Amino acid sequence: MLIIPSIDIYENKVVRLAKGDFNNVSYYSSSPLNQARLYESLGFKLIHIVDLEGSRTGKFTAINSIREIKEKTNLKVEFGGGIRISKDAEELFSAGIDYIVIGSLSIKNKNEFEVIVENNLPENIVAAADVKNEMILISGWTEETQISIYSHIDYCKNLGINKFLVTDVSRDGMLSGTNKVLYKKILKGYLEINLIASGGIKDMKDIKGLKEINPYGVVVGKAIYENKIDLKELAEFALQENNPLS
Repeated sequence: MLIIPSIDIYENKVVRLAKGDFNNVSYYSSSPLNQARLYESLGFKLIHIVDLEGSRTGKFTAINSIREIKEKTNLKVEFGGGIRISKDAEELFSAGIDYIVIGSLSIKNKNEFEVIVENNLPENIVAAADVKNEMILISGWTEETQISIYSHIDYCKNLGINKFLVTDVSRDGMLSGTNKVLYKKILKGYLEINLIASGGIKDMKDIKGLKEINPYGVVVGKAIYENKIDLKELAEFALQENNPLS
């Protein structure tokens, strides 16, 4: 199981939102670059970056921070937030980003989403699904849809995408525990996909609990910044997994 530390960027600072609420922002002292360097120093190879303002408005605000991280570290980066047209994907890959995470676009503009998939390697694209009660939310969790996580996985799989980042928005940023039941249900129905769990991780017990159902990976965010998880312990666990990207 891949351990993927996250960096959420808002106003060029490292932050976390509670349930995606921009009125409930926690700011942290480290800069995005310094936080990335810390992860690299502990042996992590891949980090998850979200441009929160980009996710809400469709305009990148964190691209300079990401370029700096790619220039000054050897980390692989998966990035999400604000991808609306195929030109956005080109810009991100040109900036050195390794994997792009696409959520709202795959719902709101399927034609453009399919152009991006067609013009790039599907293995470099992660389909993001922000869910509440197994239904997809879009536009930074501000819009509800009538699309289930399962029909969305089917759609993306038909395009050749095999990586899925699934976030339970009711738990994200709340340190309330991960939705193991949801992920177990998804994995039971889709044994062949690479599922990345996200949202609610509160401690190492959660991490080890997810390991029991063995998703492809797990994104860890607020528990790190609120010192609920010891980073050295997390790094040691990641190294024990013997995953080349862990």
